[in-house]
Amino acid sequence: MSSIFSTLGIGYSALSAAQVGISTTGHNIANAETEGYTRQRVVQKSATPIALAPGNVGNGVQINDIKRIFDNFVFDRYSAVSADKEYSDFEQQTLGQLSTFFPEIDGVGIKAEIATYYDMWQTFADNPETDSIKIALGQQTQTLSQHISQNVELVENLQSQMNEQLVVNVDQVNELAEELASLNIQIDISENTSGHSANDLRDKRNVIERNLSKLIGADVTNSQLKADMNVHSNSNTTGGSYTLSINGFNIVDGSSFHPLHITNKDNPSGFYEVSYERQDGQKIPLEETITGGKIGAIFDLRGGTIDTTSGMPSDGILQNVITQLNALAQGMIEGTNNLYAQNAREKMDSNPLDVDAGDPLLASGLNINKGSFDILIYDIDGNEVARRNIKIDDFTSMNDIEAQILANLDDNADNSANNDIDDFMIFSYSPSATGEKNLSMSMKPGFTSNGYTFAVADNLTTEEFTSGSNFAGAIGLGRFLDGDSAKNMNLAFDLRNNPTGIASGYSTN
Repeated sequence: MSSIFSTLGIGYSALSAAQVGISTTGHNIANAETEGYTRQRVVQKSATPIALAPGNVGNGVQINDIKRIFDNFVFDRYSAVSADKEYSDFEQQTLGQLSTFFPEIDGVGIKAEIATYYDMWQTFADNPETDSIKIALGQQTQTLSQHISQNVELVENLQSQMNEQLVVNVDQVNELAEELASLNIQIDISENTSGHSANDLRDKRNVIERNLSKLIGADVTNSQLKADMNVHSNSNTTGGSYTLSINGFNIVDGSSFHPLHITNKDNPSGFYEVSYERQDGQKIPLEETITGGKIGAIFDLRGGTIDTTSGMPSDGILQNVITQLNALAQGMIEGTNNLYAQNAREKMDSNPLDVDAGDPLLASGLNINKGSFDILIYDIDGNEVARRNIKIDDFTSMNDIEAQILANLDDNADNSANNDIDDFMIFSYSPSATGEKNLSMSMKPGFTSNGYTFAVADNLTTEEFTSGSNFAGAIGLGRFLDGDSAKNMNLAFDLRNNPTGIASGYSTN
């Protein structure tokens, strides 16, 4: 039967429950600023009653559990938004840094330098015999070249920083994922042994899950979801089997951890590649599939698709900027050189070329188009004395160019065999000192001593300079600008030493 001690026990159970409630409230207040902490609530139930003849007599209260007030649906949405925010914040920060390389201030930057460069050409055209203007044009050409080169170097350095940050962040993903797998073991042991919720461990796991989502857009999947109506109407927690995946690849499977692999060992340009190792040992590239979090932003900026030949990214915001700067420089180099080759001289040498003499030029990778160009011969007074049209089609090679130039033809239709292009010209396409091939075109010694010179003039099909064959521009024949990209663009070496030698016309006439 019930006794006075039972009655006192009811009061004691009430005081004990109240004390746990106060301690839990204090715990909540103390951790209000703790990252990832979830508010907890005491779940009470009536103690087992005492069975008496009249009926069951109440026996006080007992603590059933202490539960987190946690909504898994809200947490999942928050994690997804956190991944998106980390992606956009990091990309905005990097693009802000990129924008400082291309200021919008009037008179500053590449745009202003290009405008000045063209103005100097116009000034030179108006004053073709003034040496001081030639020197000024040479200086402006070098200033523009240096500015373009510096800008592409800045962008490449920023891209390199992204590449190094990739290593740091992938390593952090692996560290967190390994810690997460260890936490899963601790949670299982704690909850299976005590039968109570491992609240603080679950909070710590949620913090890691959110950080992984920020880093790489990871997703968590549990086999079951259980509501906690006694705690809160929206409270629910997950249980059962646990996986954390990146684009469908599980890097945490319960207590098992599967690290991401990152290496640049086989990349000639030093760009890191990320992969996932399957159970059969095969590594699956992930660069093109990771689109979330900070690492997704790094791939979007640095470039995710790596060209297997060059080892360079073939996409990415920074790589596109580098490509555009190189296209700008290449266009200026080839366009200027293609025009400057019309200046008559005794000899022209090309850039080193990696093209076999019998290979079609249009398939060589050089920016040569279908079309034609003319070889012109001038006498000592600058008068044109011979001209021959050289055609380029799908099958034209250096051997074909040589055959067309040295063919025994009557260019002047005067029945003379001594004043045609083949009579004046020497054509040589042979390996250079470095093993690459070099095209050299020159006048024969006898004509050189008599003041004869030659020029190469492209034939344009429209008013656009890009409508011609671009033969001289593509191979750097008789160039005004050295180089083939933004990094090595510069005034031609001989003109750097003597800018007064910049030609102002087709010939001496």
